Amino acid sequence: MSQTLIVIHSPKDWAPYYPSDNVITFSDYMNSSQLESQPRTRVINLCRNFDYLSEGYYCSLLAEARGHKVIPSVRTLNDLSKRALYRIHIDDFGQAVYKSLQEADTEQPVVLYSYFGQTADSRYQDLAQELFEAFPCPILEITLRHRKRWEIASLKPRSPKQLNDGQADVFARALDEFSRKVWRKPRKQKAARYDVAILCDPEEAMPPSDMAALKRFIRAGKEMGIDCEVIRQRDYLRLPEYDGLFIRTTTNIDHYTYRFAKKAENEGLVTIDDSTSILRCTNKIYLADLFRINKVPSPKTVVLYKDQPSQRENLEQTLGFPMVVKIPDGAFSRGVEKAGNPEELAAICKKLFRHSTLLLAQEFLYTDFDWRIGVLDNEPLFACRYYMVKNHWQIYRHGKRTDSGGFDTLPIADVPHAILDAALRATRPIGDSLYGVDLKERSGKGYVIEVNDNPNIDRGIEDKYLGMDLYRRFMATMLKRMEARRGH
Repeated sequence: MSQTLIVIHSPKDWAPYYPSDNVITFSDYMNSSQLESQPRTRVINLCRNFDYLSEGYYCSLLAEARGHKVIPSVRTLNDLSKRALYRIHIDDFGQAVYKSLQEADTEQPVVLYSYFGQTADSRYQDLAQELFEAFPCPILEITLRHRKRWEIASLKPRSPKQLNDGQADVFARALDEFSRKVWRKPRKQKAARYDVAILCDPEEAMPPSDMAALKRFIRAGKEMGIDCEVIRQRDYLRLPEYDGLFIRTTTNIDHYTYRFAKKAENEGLVTIDDSTSILRCTNKIYLADLFRINKVPSPKTVVLYKDQPSQRENLEQTLGFPMVVKIPDGAFSRGVEKAGNPEELAAICKKLFRHSTLLLAQEFLYTDFDWRIGVLDNEPLFACRYYMVKNHWQIYRHGKRTDSGGFDTLPIADVPHAILDAALRATRPIGDSLYGVDLKERSGKGYVIEVNDNPNIDRGIEDKYLGMDLYRRFMATMLKRMEARRGH
């Protein structure tokens, strides 16, 4: 199990804060031979001085030599040591600076403090978060000056010793949010062998798993010696303390979920959804070509290019009306419209081409329901039939509210062979992660509509047949992969 250490100069430096066994002095950290053999350790370096060859500098240097994940890193300290070095990284911060200082007095410099990317003044929150991601540092003093325009004049790492009482309170709250494990009391039960982060967005309207399902994932993990913790976007830099990452918020390339997957993989974590699956599944243009090349049965599909309007002239002959037009990265039936004639097609294309240079036109296969086959590790996991919304041609209808149709959950043994075969043929070229394959069934044949890298698993729906076994099967896969990473 991973551990987090807070390294300080003297016990007096920690007097204003809640006592913790995770807080040690630099002297103890430097001289501890036991810590040298514990690579799954994260260090929060809060020494008094971070200058070159100072105590704080050596703390980060020793941590990296021991294979510990440390904040700030030696690279961050070096970058912050000279303006010529860090200004290379802050040229893109002009918009964030301008946004936060529109009403500021241009005659006076603005000095603010960032505590793990959090500030006491919400006006500067976006800037503080961006700077924290570029220069991960527990406490950063930011000075902004107006010359011809507002700009970042200086960045300096600071220690808790240099904070006043008000600043210390903000710092303590930020540290608590950044590393909650520091405050956990030792558990009486046997310590978990592995730690898995479950990334969620509590503000998401239609998350891939509801809270009841998340609790079941956590319970299944606990049964297998896996400690699962729900994390949020702000926990990006905490990833190195885990063995695995399970993404349970809707993914996209131009989204923080993709950055989480890439960082987790770079840190050696077992990751579901992995970045390759996100890249391949979130773009329907890619999937259409993948299906064509690998002879995966799917509806007739034409890729439309914005600058070639003549393509649309032959669509009626190729696909027939009605036809479906889609943006490449839509989800939950968003950006998917049905054209019943050439005039509707022209209007839909005009609207959707505002969002994407390429669109998909697809033959319309009406069915009373869509199949969804959950696939994990190239094996079917669950099977559902999602029914169309009443008087509608999709399983979701978006308006003032979002409506959805009913569902059936079936044992895998009751799924037609053609549906299972098509689903597995669709996922094999993508990877061995967790997928949800959407299919239509016509005349005994399965047609793959798309593959989702982040399929819904909600309590009482996808798990209605397997119950807790669905969650156990998923966690067993995570466990097998994490053990393989450790060489067990």
